[in-house]
Amino acid sequence: MDQGAAIQMLLNRVAITDLIHAYCFHFDRNEPAAVAALFSADAVVDYGPEVPDLIGAQAISAAIASGLTKTFAATSHHVSNVTITFDTPDQAHSICYLYAWHRYHNGAPDGELWGQYHHRFAREPDGWRISSLVLKAAGSQDFHRATMHPIGRR
Repeated sequence: MDQGAAIQMLLNRVAITDLIHAYCFHFDRNEPAAVAALFSADAVVDYGPEVPDLIGAQAISAAIASGLTKTFAATSHHVSNVTITFDTPDQAHSICYLYAWHRYHNGAPDGELWGQYHHRFAREPDGWRISSLVLKAAGSQDFHRATMHPIGRR
């Protein structure tokens, strides 16, 4: 790989990692429109088997706005161990580890989730966007869902 291609790959990795971090930042600040702007128009979000898939940025924004208004009084999302693989120059996928804390409006005990985000990304004319997000759980405590996609531990 020549130096120019290596630099471009590094810039793409930084842009995608920034996108993942922006999702957490805007979610925690209760900014559903800003979260939805990170996704492609036809993106699919799968938060688990108890929730229908969210298809399209408008559906993603509406669902997040509803959850942040009705369910969550506060959240704090932390991601690490980001791995990114480029499928083509304009498509990539990643896995990152997740710790998420949730305070509920209904007074239930604070919920915690340990898991992973599985993303797919597409480069659009104005930059990288999330085209798919699947939430997988390794474990939880007092979390508001009983059934989650497992991380695939053997």
